Amino acid sequence: MAAEPDPTAERINPATRIPLRVEEVLIALAMGTMVVITSANVLTRYLTNVSFAFTEEYSVALMVIVALLGTALATASGRHIRIGVLVDGRGPAFRRRAEAIAMLLTIICFGLLVWYGARLAYDEYDFEVLSNGLGHPNWIYTGWLPLLSLVVMLRAAGRLVRVMRGQDG
Repeated sequence: MAAEPDPTAERINPATRIPLRVEEVLIALAMGTMVVITSANVLTRYLTNVSFAFTEEYSVALMVIVALLGTALATASGRHIRIGVLVDGRGPAFRRRAEAIAMLLTIICFGLLVWYGARLAYDEYDFEVLSNGLGHPNWIYTGWLPLLSLVVMLRAAGRLVRVMRGQDG
Protein backbone atom coordinates (compact mmCIF):
# COMPACT_ATOMS: atom_id res chain seq x y z
CA MET A 1 0.00 0.00 0.00
CA ALA A 2 1.27 3.46 -0.82
CA ALA A 3 2.26 5.72 2.03
CA GLU A 4 -0.39 8.25 2.98
CA PRO A 5 0.61 11.80 2.11
CA ASP A 6 1.15 14.26 4.93
CA PRO A 7 -1.97 16.48 4.99
CA THR A 8 0.00 19.31 6.59
CA ALA A 9 2.70 19.32 3.90
CA GLU A 10 2.46 22.08 1.34
CA ARG A 11 1.54 20.68 -2.05
CA ILE A 12 3.07 22.43 -5.03
CA ASN A 13 0.70 22.99 -7.92
CA PRO A 14 1.89 21.79 -11.34
CA ALA A 15 3.00 24.35 -13.90
CA THR A 16 0.07 25.17 -16.17
CA ARG A 17 -0.40 27.72 -18.96
CA ILE A 18 -3.01 29.54 -16.90
CA PRO A 19 -1.86 29.50 -13.27
CA LEU A 20 -4.03 27.61 -10.80
CA ARG A 21 -3.84 30.72 -8.65
CA VAL A 22 -6.75 32.04 -10.78
CA GLU A 23 -9.10 29.38 -9.41
CA GLU A 24 -7.72 29.82 -5.90
CA VAL A 25 -8.39 33.57 -5.94
CA LEU A 26 -11.88 33.15 -7.43
CA ILE A 27 -12.75 30.51 -4.82
CA ALA A 28 -11.53 32.80 -2.04
CA LEU A 29 -13.58 35.71 -3.41
CA ALA A 30 -16.72 33.60 -3.73
CA MET A 31 -16.32 32.14 -0.25
CA GLY A 32 -15.64 35.57 1.21
CA THR A 33 -18.77 36.89 -0.46
CA MET A 34 -20.77 33.99 0.99
CA VAL A 35 -19.40 34.77 4.45
CA VAL A 36 -20.39 38.44 4.15
CA ILE A 37 -23.87 37.64 2.81
CA THR A 38 -24.58 34.96 5.40
CA SER A 39 -23.16 37.01 8.28
CA ALA A 40 -25.25 40.01 7.29
CA ASN A 41 -28.33 37.81 7.14
CA VAL A 42 -27.68 36.27 10.56
CA LEU A 43 -26.80 39.62 12.15
CA THR A 44 -29.88 41.32 10.71
CA ARG A 45 -32.12 38.46 11.79
CA TYR A 46 -30.64 38.52 15.30
CA LEU A 47 -30.84 42.31 15.75
CA THR A 48 -34.08 43.13 13.94
CA ASN A 49 -35.94 39.81 13.74
CA VAL A 50 -36.12 40.35 9.95
CA SER A 51 -34.54 37.86 7.54
CA PHE A 52 -32.77 38.62 4.29
CA ALA A 53 -34.23 35.48 2.69
CA PHE A 54 -33.22 36.64 -0.77
CA THR A 55 -29.56 36.12 0.13
CA GLU A 56 -30.06 32.36 -0.11
CA GLU A 57 -30.39 32.68 -3.89
CA TYR A 58 -26.96 34.28 -4.13
CA SER A 59 -25.42 31.85 -1.64
CA VAL A 60 -26.62 28.80 -3.58
CA ALA A 61 -25.23 30.20 -6.83
CA LEU A 62 -21.91 30.96 -5.13
CA MET A 63 -21.75 27.43 -3.69
CA VAL A 64 -22.13 25.96 -7.18
CA ILE A 65 -19.38 28.28 -8.44
CA VAL A 66 -17.07 27.26 -5.56
CA ALA A 67 -17.76 23.56 -6.14
CA LEU A 68 -16.97 23.74 -9.86
CA LEU A 69 -13.88 25.91 -9.40
CA GLY A 70 -12.71 23.52 -6.68
CA THR A 71 -13.25 20.62 -9.06
CA ALA A 72 -11.17 22.36 -11.71
CA LEU A 73 -8.40 23.04 -9.20
CA ALA A 74 -8.42 19.47 -7.86
CA THR A 75 -8.46 18.00 -11.35
CA ALA A 76 -5.57 20.10 -12.62
CA SER A 77 -3.40 19.43 -9.58
CA GLY A 78 -4.12 15.70 -9.37
CA ARG A 79 -6.03 15.92 -6.09
CA HIS A 80 -9.30 14.63 -7.52
CA ILE A 81 -11.17 11.74 -5.94
CA ARG A 82 -9.77 8.38 -6.95
CA ILE A 83 -10.00 4.76 -5.88
CA GLY A 84 -6.42 4.01 -4.95
CA VAL A 85 -6.93 0.35 -4.12
CA LEU A 86 -7.13 -0.43 -7.83
CA VAL A 87 -3.85 1.22 -8.82
CA ASP A 88 -1.68 1.76 -5.74
CA GLY A 89 0.05 -1.61 -5.95
CA ARG A 90 0.73 -1.34 -9.67
CA GLY A 91 3.69 0.07 -11.56
CA PRO A 92 4.09 3.65 -12.75
CA ALA A 93 3.07 2.87 -16.35
CA PHE A 94 -0.21 1.32 -15.19
CA ARG A 95 -0.90 4.25 -12.85
CA ARG A 96 -0.21 6.69 -15.67
CA ARG A 97 -2.64 4.85 -17.98
CA ALA A 98 -5.28 4.76 -15.23
CA GLU A 99 -4.85 8.51 -14.65
CA ALA A 100 -5.17 9.14 -18.39
CA ILE A 101 -8.39 7.10 -18.50
CA ALA A 102 -9.69 9.03 -15.48
CA MET A 103 -8.98 12.33 -17.23
CA LEU A 104 -10.71 11.14 -20.41
CA LEU A 105 -13.78 10.13 -18.40
CA THR A 106 -13.70 13.48 -16.61
CA ILE A 107 -13.63 15.28 -19.96
CA ILE A 108 -16.61 13.23 -21.19
CA CYS A 109 -18.60 13.76 -17.98
CA PHE A 110 -18.06 17.51 -17.90
CA GLY A 111 -18.58 17.69 -21.65
CA LEU A 112 -22.09 16.39 -21.03
CA LEU A 113 -22.55 19.05 -18.34
CA VAL A 114 -21.39 21.73 -20.78
CA TRP A 115 -23.80 20.53 -23.47
CA TYR A 116 -26.88 20.03 -21.34
CA GLY A 117 -26.10 22.96 -19.05
CA ALA A 118 -25.82 25.28 -22.05
CA ARG A 119 -29.13 23.98 -23.39
CA LEU A 120 -30.74 24.57 -19.99
CA ALA A 121 -29.34 28.09 -19.70
CA TYR A 122 -30.45 28.89 -23.24
CA ASP A 123 -33.95 27.55 -22.60
CA GLU A 124 -34.20 29.65 -19.45
CA TYR A 125 -33.04 32.67 -21.44
CA ASP A 126 -35.38 31.93 -24.35
CA PHE A 127 -38.43 31.33 -22.15
CA GLU A 128 -37.54 34.23 -19.83
CA VAL A 129 -37.61 32.10 -16.69
CA LEU A 130 -37.28 34.18 -13.52
CA SER A 131 -35.80 33.06 -10.21
CA ASN A 132 -38.20 32.36 -7.38
CA GLY A 133 -36.64 34.60 -4.76
CA LEU A 134 -35.64 37.80 -6.50
CA GLY A 135 -37.22 37.51 -9.91
CA HIS A 136 -33.87 37.77 -11.72
CA PRO A 137 -33.43 35.98 -15.04
CA ASN A 138 -32.59 32.41 -14.05
CA TRP A 139 -30.05 31.94 -16.86
CA ILE A 140 -27.71 34.24 -14.91
CA TYR A 141 -27.42 31.48 -12.31
CA THR A 142 -27.57 28.40 -14.55
CA GLY A 143 -25.12 29.88 -17.05
CA TRP A 144 -22.30 29.23 -14.61
CA LEU A 145 -22.75 25.46 -14.92
CA PRO A 146 -21.66 25.07 -18.57
CA LEU A 147 -19.05 27.82 -18.30
CA LEU A 148 -17.27 26.36 -15.29
CA SER A 149 -17.76 22.79 -16.53
CA LEU A 150 -15.80 23.88 -19.59
CA VAL A 151 -13.05 25.11 -17.25
CA VAL A 152 -12.97 21.66 -15.60
CA MET A 153 -12.77 20.04 -19.04
CA LEU A 154 -9.84 22.24 -20.03
CA ARG A 155 -8.02 21.57 -16.75
CA ALA A 156 -8.57 17.82 -17.24
CA ALA A 157 -7.26 18.05 -20.81
CA GLY A 158 -4.18 19.89 -19.57
CA ARG A 159 -3.56 17.27 -16.92
CA LEU A 160 -4.06 14.51 -19.50
CA VAL A 161 -1.36 16.07 -21.69
CA ARG A 162 1.01 16.39 -18.72
CA VAL A 163 0.35 12.79 -17.63
CA MET A 164 0.94 11.44 -21.15
CA ARG A 165 4.21 13.38 -21.36
CA GLY A 166 5.25 11.99 -17.99
CA GLN A 167 5.45 15.45 -16.43
CA ASP A 168 2.70 14.91 -13.89
CA GLY A 169 1.39 11.81 -12.41
